[in-house]
Formats: sequence, C-alpha cells, structure tokens
Amino acid sequence: MTTTAVRTRRSTPPPRRGSRGAVARTRRREAVALVMPSLIPILVLSVAPLLIGVALAFTDARLTRRPDYDFTGLDNFVDLADNALFWDSLRVGLVWTVSVTVLQLAAAMGLALLLDSGLRLQGLTRVLALVPWAMPPVVVAIMWQMIYSANSGPVNALLGSVGLPSDINWLGDFATALPAVVLVGVWVGMPQTTVTLLAGLQQVPPELHEAAAVDGARAWRRFTAVTWPSLRPIVTSITSLNFIWNFNSFALVYVLTEGGPGGRTMVPVLFVYLEAFKNREIGSAAAMGLVLVIVIVAGLALYLRSQFRHDTEKGR
Repeated sequence: MTTTAVRTRRSTPPPRRGSRGAVARTRRREAVALVMPSLIPILVLSVAPLLIGVALAFTDARLTRRPDYDFTGLDNFVDLADNALFWDSLRVGLVWTVSVTVLQLAAAMGLALLLDSGLRLQGLTRVLALVPWAMPPVVVAIMWQMIYSANSGPVNALLGSVGLPSDINWLGDFATALPAVVLVGVWVGMPQTTVTLLAGLQQVPPELHEAAAVDGARAWRRFTAVTWPSLRPIVTSITSLNFIWNFNSFALVYVLTEGGPGGRTMVPVLFVYLEAFKNREIGSAAAMGLVLVIVIVAGLALYLRSQFRHDTEKGR
C-alpha cells in the first residue's frame, strides 16, 4: 500500500501556473467583495465630500438657491492670509486642543490607575466613569450651562458658601470663558481615554511590578520604569485621536458659548461653520477647512515623528 501511495503521489502532476493565477484572482475578488460593503460608505460619505470641498476652495461659491460659481484660483487663500479673525480662531483652537488633550490624558491616567488598584464596587465605579461619554454633547453643554449659571448655578453657590465671590459669569467673562469650556471638554472626553488606558494597564505583567518592588522601587519609580514604558504606544495612539477629535469639536462649544464672549472661545471649526452657513461664503469656508486639514496633518506628523524617534533612540 505504501508503494502504491508513493506512485500515486509521484504520478500527480504539479499545479499549473495558470491555475495558480486563477486561484489568486479568485482570492482577490473575494477580498474585494468582502471590503466593498464597508468601503463604499467611506467613499461616498467621506472621500467624495472631501474632494468636493477641496474643489470648492478654489471657487467663489456662495450658499444660494441657484448656485453659480467660477474658478478663482488661489484668491480665497490670499484673502484668508489677511483674515485676522480666522487666525485668531486657529490660535484659540490650538490652545483649546492642546489643553484639553493634555488634561484628559493626565486625569484619565489617574482614574485608570485608581480603577486598576482593586477598589470596592469597582464595576459600579467603571460604569459611573463612562456616564459623560454616553451623554450627547448638546445635553452635556446644556447641563454645564446650568452648572456655570451666574445666578443659580451650583458653582457660584459653593463659592458663596465659603465666602468667595458668587456672581462670576463663567461663560460670559473674558478671563474665565475659555478655561470653563476646557474643563467641560476634559470631563466629556476623559472616559474614553480612561477605558483605553485601563485596558493597557491590565496588560502589564504584575511580575514586573513585583520585581521592581523587591528592588526597592517606590510607587512613582514603578510607574516611570514599568507602567509608563508599557503604556507608551497606547498613549501615543489615544493622544493622536484625542487631538483630532478635540480640534474638530463643534457642538459642545457652539451650545456653551457660540464662540463668545468676543471670540474668546471661537474655535476654528465653529468659525468655518459661521462663514459657510451664516455668511454663505462656501468657497471661503472650504479654503479654511482645507487649511485646518493641513494643520491637523502637520501637527500629528510632528508629534508622531517625535514619538517614533524617541522609541527608536531608546531601542538602540
């Protein structure tokens, strides 16, 4: 039987090149068929509007009942270079984005470490920590408007109970509007960062902490030598995503302050929205949007490059 089996295997002809090519083409077609259901919505709802927006940036399009526009080349970008209000909104947007992203990371790291320390009622605590993430931005903004209310808000009531000024207009004063909005942004975005960091903390081998403790390392030293290096790739990813989400934040700021007072909280996405749908200057708004995309990509590229360079130097 063994001899017969050997002869059968030897007599079987090797697969032809044509049949291998047919199998490869079949697999490619199957892969495309599996990807297309998710790829088509991305192309229709994301890529196509992006390309249309880029094209409109080089026109004088206005939001009218019967659109009629001409190609104007770089005129929108030339006008944008002299638009001080737009560049001021970009400055405000960068301050908002960096502040919220950094504070989100710091607060979420502390909460994740606390949730990973084996507290009682840990499941309930995790559920409560996710409440801000589950609330729509408009509902969050209305709630915080009531909290910050100058007349009946709990913040001013608490300040008055300890003898401090209790008539502060948190969202209407030039000095407090932006910090107050930043605090709301941190509160809203902290849960998703906490969940991500908590998942990373649970992947750190406990043996590493035990070995560091045996060597006499205190809590801060164990964090910097064991926890932080293990979380560094996760921190890079989540801060990159948070930077994009915070820079593109619109609903929260719009409902809280509408960009006021005096443009002190006018983030660039809100400025573009007003340019497009209040001033009806679609071409100018599209040019602003294109500049914002370039700013986001450039900022992320510099950040990721610095992170990867640090990892490379450390690996050497």
